[in-house]
Amino acid sequence: MERGKNGFAKGLARLLRTLAAIAGPAALILMASGAIAGAQPAPQPAAKPDETRSCPGLVAAARPPALPAAFDLAALNADQVRISYVGHATFLLESPQGVHIATDYNDYVRPSVVPDIATMNHAHDTHYTDHPDPAIKYVLRGWGPSPDKPAIWDVQYRDVRVRNVPTNIRSFGGTTEKYGNSIFIFEMANLCIAHLGHLHHTLTKQQLDDIGRVDVVMAPVDGSLTLDLEGMMEVLAALKPQIVIPMHFFDQYTLARFLDRARESFDVERAEVPTVVVSRATLPAKPKVLVLPGH
Repeated sequence: MERGKNGFAKGLARLLRTLAAIAGPAALILMASGAIAGAQPAPQPAAKPDETRSCPGLVAAARPPALPAAFDLAALNADQVRISYVGHATFLLESPQGVHIATDYNDYVRPSVVPDIATMNHAHDTHYTDHPDPAIKYVLRGWGPSPDKPAIWDVQYRDVRVRNVPTNIRSFGGTTEKYGNSIFIFEMANLCIAHLGHLHHTLTKQQLDDIGRVDVVMAPVDGSLTLDLEGMMEVLAALKPQIVIPMHFFDQYTLARFLDRARESFDVERAEVPTVVVSRATLPAKPKVLVLPGH
């Protein structure tokens, strides 16, 4: 009996080492903590009539909440997107066909895999790098070559479309850098996911029209270096996402301040793992703020 226990322990250790080699140290942490698994998919509600929109992810009513996914390296279904919070303003998105996207790719906070697509913003060096990994197929800088020439991207790669809407940023000297930030919109699996970057101002009607309807928004919630708290709530009210994932906060006090204000309009849920799988079928009926571990 003792020999059998030792054999099981050694086998488990080998499995965890293999996972770590494939997916990075996060795999060991999530496997050891017993990430949530085995959730049964909820039935898909009847589709609503088509509406004019610039993004495919139309939100239907009476949908069950998104569920945290087990970190098991399993392939995604054709209607699913995996979102993992790496830290600060960096997320790793994975499409059904295995396209990996890293947001606000920089030299300090990087995912454990080399992405196919990297997006960047120009506010600080924690949001961009001048030396991206040469293996990245598409490096999309969110600022243009000069203040009067904004970056304009519309890239299709496999089952992913990436486009951007430029916005301005403040410099440390208090001046304005025109088009120094971009809101990147990722269309995949019939979802539209927006990353607001280092947003410094509320959005014009033209910018909102260019963004279109979005399902998931990754929003900076520090309330000082980016947009102030009330301004961010105005932006979220205008975008009308079903899921908001906070980012760019520096301590639990800052996050709590945002969550207290957000509860006036959103449900709030804290995930146990920094990875979630979403689909149109699992978008919540009531808009929700989903907090992924990290900061």
